[in-house]
Amino acid sequence: MPKSTKIRVLEVAVLVETDYSWGRSVVQGIADYSSKFGPWNLLTDPRDYSRRWSLPDRWRGDGIIARISTPLQLEEISETGLPTVNVDDVYPELPGMGQIRTNEAERAKMALSHFQGRGLKHFAYYAPPSNEYSKECEKAFVAELNEQNLTCHVYKPGYRVTRRIGRDEQHTRVHRWLSHLPRPVAIFTVDARRGRELTEICSMEGISVPDEVAILAAETDELICGLSTPPLSSVLVASQRIGYEAAAMLDAMLKGESPPAQPRLISPTCVIGKQSTDALAIDDVMITKAMRFIQAHAYKGIVVEDVLREVPVSRRFLELQFKKYFGRLPAEEIRRLRLERGKELLSQSDLSVEAIADACGYAGTTQFGVAFRKRFGQTPLAFRKQMHGR
Repeated sequence: MPKSTKIRVLEVAVLVETDYSWGRSVVQGIADYSSKFGPWNLLTDPRDYSRRWSLPDRWRGDGIIARISTPLQLEEISETGLPTVNVDDVYPELPGMGQIRTNEAERAKMALSHFQGRGLKHFAYYAPPSNEYSKECEKAFVAELNEQNLTCHVYKPGYRVTRRIGRDEQHTRVHRWLSHLPRPVAIFTVDARRGRELTEICSMEGISVPDEVAILAAETDELICGLSTPPLSSVLVASQRIGYEAAAMLDAMLKGESPPAQPRLISPTCVIGKQSTDALAIDDVMITKAMRFIQAHAYKGIVVEDVLREVPVSRRFLELQFKKYFGRLPAEEIRRLRLERGKELLSQSDLSVEAIADACGYAGTTQFGVAFRKRFGQTPLAFRKQMHGR
């Protein structure tokens, strides 16, 4: 009898923090790939006594997937000489390493569209100096605004990343910045933690969220967004897919392939709208009433005629005013809300496509599938598989 060949289990270090939803989802994507194409032995989020991650001295690995955010991390990983894939953009150029990250241009477009769909015309970006994140999200949001000849009021407190300031001083600086912003203003924050920080400061200073300040976080963290008062809107980043694609890229590198010359960009999924952006910055009472009706009933299969029964205006007037304030027609807004909800449920739940179609107000899976493919260029099932890295 021929001898069975023993398959060597590869040792892969996953240097991604799991303190927040983003990191946990990335690690889940890596684990999914490993279970299908491994097996890999994953060294997950190893940390030393000071809570900084570091590779154990006795670890003998084959490859690394990491969120590289400091010079020391970059130096330590480079010294190993192991094939490495980076899942962050603090260092946008890392020759010899693979890179997978969120498509910032797409995230900026998504955020701006969400704000403009509420009639907001003043915009700001909030990210205190920190080594935890890059400026790529800010740059993309400012660039998207500039494309439309709009201004972005960026928070610039005037101190360096290395300086530590107390909670009270931070509160004072942010309040001073907020007091000089035009109202109502839409603020895009670098992550959910900073978004919640803004809601807390606004609450203490008597600033109404979302009527005076609408806040949208660039990343979703279910716990933080839910604990925020009011609950925080956020961009749902395809972090599980980022992890899966990072593992696939590392696997190819372990088999001798060179890392791609350019980073692989993964588009975010959708905006999860909650009360922190539930504002309508328009002065037309009838159009406000119409939009509120659409937001409340879009998933019940309504059509424009149902909206017209709610507000005593002509269809032509309604369409002209929607185009003026929101940049799209009432029918387009109904479809947009339904399909965005469909994307969210496909990526965040295990509901069947049939159940999701019903939850979004469609008569059946065929109608839902046709509308979904027309808007996003793929079927609902293909989108779900993509989001889960299958």
